[in-house]
Amino acid sequence: MPRRGPYAKGRAKREEILQAALIMISERGYSKTTVRELAEAVDLSQTALLHYFGSKDGLFAEILRRRDADFQVVAAQLAAPTHLGQSVVDAVRANIGEPGFIQLVSRVSNEATEKDHVAHVYFGERYRRIRAIAADQIAQLDEGTGIDIGLTPEELAALIFAVIDGLQTQWLYDPSIDMVKVVDRFVNAIGITTERALVEPAPSS
Repeated sequence: MPRRGPYAKGRAKREEILQAALIMISERGYSKTTVRELAEAVDLSQTALLHYFGSKDGLFAEILRRRDADFQVVAAQLAAPTHLGQSVVDAVRANIGEPGFIQLVSRVSNEATEKDHVAHVYFGERYRRIRAIAADQIAQLDEGTGIDIGLTPEELAALIFAVIDGLQTQWLYDPSIDMVKVVDRFVNAIGITTERALVEPAPSS
């Protein structure tokens, strides 16, 4: 059996760190996940652990990239169902089940507004991708469905995710907020009901 070189070993250790971090954040939450404890879990010093990611910010940004799996998770939540409103509500419901990641996204996304932050490009691309997916589905809705609030599909998509982000931040302060109920009422109020289907192509004659 060929021996693994330093590069392969480094990639394997990096993967081990990310998997340990994902489990730790899921079980404890972001605020209770420390670099020291994570380093101990993978038998490294804190300095050695951060060497794999450049910095603490780099570590948590990479955790988010892995969590999104190159946007595939987010894209599947929005693009796979034929009901946009329901898929948005389902995504919020899934997020509630993992409050540690809501904490992580909220914290890092706020810090990453600085252009030199290691996660700035990541969050910019993430927001553009999910807005584009939602805007495309909104544009496909029948003109007679009642979505007429003076916004373009792109503007409406941005509004939807602004509401979700804001609600998630409030929910971290006050878990009594029923985010699923609020988002469900919101998407219905703007005309993207949880029962509204996308327009099916007309059959060819």
